[in-house]
Amino acid sequence: MSAHQARDNLRGAALMAGAAVLFSLEALFVRWMTARGIPVTTQLMFRAAGQLLWILPLLRAGGFSLLRTRHAPLHILRGSCSLATWALYYFSLGFLDLATATALSFTNVMATTLLAGPLLKEKVGPLRWAGVMAGFAGVCVMLRPWEGAGLMAAAPIGVAAALGSSITWCGLTVTTRMLTRTEGTGTILAWVGLVTTLGVLPFAIWGWQPVGLGDLALLAAFAIFTPGIIYLMTEAFRFGEASAVGPFQYLRLPIMALTGWAIYAEAPDGMAWLGAGIILAGAAIVSSADARPRR
Repeated sequence: MSAHQARDNLRGAALMAGAAVLFSLEALFVRWMTARGIPVTTQLMFRAAGQLLWILPLLRAGGFSLLRTRHAPLHILRGSCSLATWALYYFSLGFLDLATATALSFTNVMATTLLAGPLLKEKVGPLRWAGVMAGFAGVCVMLRPWEGAGLMAAAPIGVAAALGSSITWCGLTVTTRMLTRTEGTGTILAWVGLVTTLGVLPFAIWGWQPVGLGDLALLAAFAIFTPGIIYLMTEAFRFGEASAVGPFQYLRLPIMALTGWAIYAEAPDGMAWLGAGIILAGAAIVSSADARPRR
């Protein structure tokens, strides 16, 4: 590896670690705002509006031609998957501890692999299949459906929401890969901001509750920093090699586990940690397999 590539990998790793920190901060904000009685639909509206805010410079530079596309249905599907992903993820945080919700979110990597072959015509080799099987085995260990006192019995709604979020996240990933073949980044970002904002607006109006200045400031900060997650992840892969920067996204799990323990006194049991570790290993295997050059 050249010195230049090593520096780029280090830069990419730092950007991906920053994305993991912002992702964890987002979950904390959701917990705080939900505890303060701010509806999830309001949180989603501000998050979607934040995406639109971030693309305003692009709209000023390129005008509405930025929205010109021959794949509008695919953009709408991607935006719908994005909105459903965050809605289900935010909802799951009200039922699960932070570490468990984070670990279950990594199953999106395995679900994407299952669809990569039939939808994207990607070759799914033995290593990727091994990662998928490991990940789903980890889910079984975490949930322990054979136990009456397992996580599945303790928080079935939270588990269903977290796994549902992973499935829709898979749809988001697959449609993104499809669109990046023909569409520019600016067009993709503009469409997702527009679709998510219009999609959540009726629900936000229906569930609106008056908020004080303090809560409004909290929502404004939330709207401003959350789009930075995708930006940092995109820039990380732009500078660094996928095999070098990809694993840093999994810093979310220890960060969320430590945060949950320090702030909320949350401590998953031994079986939950074992299952989370297996899921993490499976996701890392799939990510490393994806990063290997194909002959």
